[in-house]
Formats: sequence, C-alpha cells, structure tokens
Amino acid sequence: MSIKALNVFIAAIFAVLLGVCSISFAQKPAVNNSKEGKIVSFSNFIYTDIGAATKPGNGTINKDELKIVAGGSDIWGFHDEFHFGYKKLKGDFDLSVRIISLSAADRYTKAGIMARTDLSDSSQHVYFQVFPDNNPRNKNNGGCEFQYRSLKAGEMKAIYPNPMTAGNQFNVAFPNTWIRLIRRGDVFESYFSSDSKTWRIYSSFMLKMQRELLVGLAVTAHNSTGYTSAKFASVRLKK
Repeated sequence: MSIKALNVFIAAIFAVLLGVCSISFAQKPAVNNSKEGKIVSFSNFIYTDIGAATKPGNGTINKDELKIVAGGSDIWGFHDEFHFGYKKLKGDFDLSVRIISLSAADRYTKAGIMARTDLSDSSQHVYFQVFPDNNPRNKNNGGCEFQYRSLKAGEMKAIYPNPMTAGNQFNVAFPNTWIRLIRRGDVFESYFSSDSKTWRIYSSFMLKMQRELLVGLAVTAHNSTGYTSAKFASVRLKK
C-alpha cells in the first residue's frame, strides 16, 4: 500500500470512530433504480422561516406544484437563514422531489431536501441541494452539492463533486431535475436524476441523528436583501 493510500485509509478509520463518514459519488458510482414512494400533498407540510434575520418567505400551492419564495443570507457556516416546508418523520425514509425551476438571487442560491433536528438556526442537519445553474463554484463544477452540520452550532461542511470524474452527470436541467434523500439508520444517501427513473448516487454520509427529524424542502436566496423563487412538483415519500 502506498503512503497516500495509507493516509486515506487512516483518515477513513478516524471518521468512522468519530461517527461521521462520507463517501462521494466518485468512490461509489452506483445507480439506484428502485421505485419511488407515494405522492405526498404539499398541503401536508408546515412552512416557516428559519433564522432571525431572514426576510419573510412563503409557500404557495397551485394544483400539484409548490412555489417557495425565500430570502435568507445562506444555509452555511454556523447559522442558517431560509424558508422551510417540512413534516416530522420517524426512522428511515426515502423522499424525492422534482425541481421545476430555481431563480438566481445569487450565484449560491440553493434549493433542496433537508433533514433537520430542530427549527433553530444552528440545528444539526443534512441537506442535498441544487444551484440555479451549472457554472463553476468553489470546489464545485456541477449543479448540486451535499451539505451538513454534524453538531448543533457547529460549522457546516460539504461533499463536492470530483472534477476528474463528475462530468455532467450532476448538472441541473430544469424542469427535468429530480433529487432524492434516503435515510437508513445513521446513513443518509443522496441521489440525482434527470428523468425520475434512473437515479445516480451523489453521496453516502454517516451521521448520528435523533429518530424523529424535520424533513422537507429548504430554499435560501443567499442574498440578505433579495428573494429567490423555487418551484417543486411530485414529492414522493416511501417509509
């Protein structure tokens, strides 16, 4: 074993011992073609703003679509500002959604699926999100990213695409963009699809979280004075 490989192995062992381990799509390019769950009405979600400084947002349901208008400076660092549509889920879950559109209030405007411990602005959480386009960003050459806060009031981190292997397989192409978050015990898997039939895994991440979580759709403008608008459809849940 080379020195480089040994260092990677040792780092992985330490991550497991600490209770946190992540595997990006580059190391696990599996495809999940399992069927999605049943359609969930957007009216079953509770809508609220997170973060004291967040400009008031809202969620509007029009037939089978949901439009979230959100302010907020970001979901990042030690504190979050965003609009959240969620429901309480206990134990394992498989949640997917179609993202029809996302307006760019900023280069780092975000929309996606979040599983959160509580409604405080510094809550532990995992978040699989998309950007408004596929332009290069810090450590990211694709349209999506998996982010997380391992501990309450801790600093957020992210799993980025591997520039050597990602290609365009995780590029957003609204309205043909679907994302999916699956919980199995302490393991959270994120998936991406352009047709809702073939799902390519983006990340697999281990994080000890309480059994009951607040799970749903999170949108931030990444702009403290502006708003973004995100449209969703076909949210499906399998338990």
